[in-house]
Amino acid sequence: MEKETGSKKADKETMRLNRFLASCGVCSRREADKLILRGEVTVNGVPGETGQSVSDRDIVLVNGDRVSAKRETVVLAYHKPAGVTCSERDAHAEKLITDMIDYPVRLTYAGRLDKDSTGLILMTNDGDLIEAMMKGSHRHEKEYIVTVKQEITPEFLESMAQGVYLKDLHIKTRKCRIRKLEGKMFSVVLTQGVNRQIKRMCKACGNTVSSIKRVRIMNIELGDLPENAWREIQGEEKRKLYELSGQKRTDERADR
Repeated sequence: MEKETGSKKADKETMRLNRFLASCGVCSRREADKLILRGEVTVNGVPGETGQSVSDRDIVLVNGDRVSAKRETVVLAYHKPAGVTCSERDAHAEKLITDMIDYPVRLTYAGRLDKDSTGLILMTNDGDLIEAMMKGSHRHEKEYIVTVKQEITPEFLESMAQGVYLKDLHIKTRKCRIRKLEGKMFSVVLTQGVNRQIKRMCKACGNTVSSIKRVRIMNIELGDLPENAWREIQGEEKRKLYELSGQKRTDERADR
């Protein structure tokens, strides 16, 4: 009887609707709020409301598709090719990242790349992890290999490293680690997520970007993973990722 009572109690545990959607891997809590406001979420056949509480017993639909609480967190490292669009809301996109990965669990990207950029993207069903990785205040490292059109001078490297004032955004970027590679290539480690940051920084320093490839996100490295291929992050690598992001894995929390 005690086990049955405990099970029923667990079933009745509630959480806010936006957090429920994030825990199901639909999106981050911030994006979940937008879905709710747009009327794309229903709870038991009625439009969901911001701040509403739900449990596993409620029938939650997003654009007509039911979402359910996940049992285990999944994180994939995916090598995005050029021409693949991250945003699912781009009506003109020829290739969406969600269509490129054949995986039995619904996954969402944690940190996008521009359509013409390539390299590492993390895909996960853990909305809390996505939320943590999106916060620039956490200063999570992301490393890129960049090719430019003009010569790379010591002055260019120094200006980039010290942070660049972006006139159109009225902000100065954080200091970063930058290292010249062969030819017109350099590597750069950023700790913030300004839109099109590398292109904007290079332009402000008198250079033009030819290509951008992301090779690392925190402790996860792209390595020799081929384009349009993915691998599952597991074991110590996964534990370290959650530690660096300041999160505990959802499946570990559920085990408590």
